[in-house]
Amino acid sequence: MMRELVFATNNTHKLNEIREIIGNRFRVMSLADIGCKEEIAEDAATIEGNASQKSWYIFNKFNKDCFADDTGLEIVAIGGKPGVKSARYAGEDCNPENNIRKILHELEAVSDRKARFRTVISLILNGQELQFEGIVEGLILPEKRGNGGFGYDPVFLPDGYDQSFAEMTLDEKNKISHRARAIQKLIDHLGRSSLLLKTDPAG
Repeated sequence: MMRELVFATNNTHKLNEIREIIGNRFRVMSLADIGCKEEIAEDAATIEGNASQKSWYIFNKFNKDCFADDTGLEIVAIGGKPGVKSARYAGEDCNPENNIRKILHELEAVSDRKARFRTVISLILNGQELQFEGIVEGLILPEKRGNGGFGYDPVFLPDGYDQSFAEMTLDEKNKISHRARAIQKLIDHLGRSSLLLKTDPAG
């Protein structure tokens, strides 16, 4: 059987992206797959801290090898914000549309629209943690473009491309995205550690 790893999320967009990137290398399980119904805290001061907080929670409670990610959009002109607050930038009960509206308002009179997406993955295997980072540079568009993706994708234009993340197919985005780059580092590490050659002990 394929080796199993728990991905500490129930976000279907993230699950689909990561399962697409990883393919059939191993089975990625969600929180729902292991019966974790509680909301895991994400109240650390950094992206790295949030990823670590989530992965340790799953490992300590379920004793399963796992990984968790956290992602932030960092915009130069507003001091790296929204950063670790990206998901709730417009308030605790906000949605992606609210977040986009807020950053576009803050950048209305700004010419420097440089930004980057940054993902950090915390992997825990046998009680040991490693972190992997993926970054994609780009800029914030003055208005939304495209109907795909999620979060800030409609207003993020990656360097070297003429399509926003929301205008790209999932396959196109996965070739260059911050999450894809972090996941590739994760996969490379798992390959070097020969994890992919092992079978599930329960199988």
